[in-house]
Amino acid sequence: MNTPLIYKGQDVMSGTPVFYGTRVPVQTLIDYITTGDTIEIFLEDFPTVSREQVVRFLEEWDKL
Repeated sequence: MNTPLIYKGQDVMSGTPVFYGTRVPVQTLIDYITTGDTIEIFLEDFPTVSREQVVRFLEEWDKL
C-alpha cells in the first residue's frame, strides 16, 4: 500500500492541501515549477518533502 501523497485537514494549515507528513502546501511546488525553478531548488528549500513525493505529484498533475 502506498503512502498517501497529499493531506487536507483542518488540523494542518487550515485545510490547505499539503504534501503528506509535512506542512508544505502543494501549491508551493506548482508555483516553483510554473515560474521556472527546478525540482532540486524546491527540494533544497523544503527538505521535508521527498523527491518521491514530488515525482508522484508531477506524474498525477500531468494526467489532469
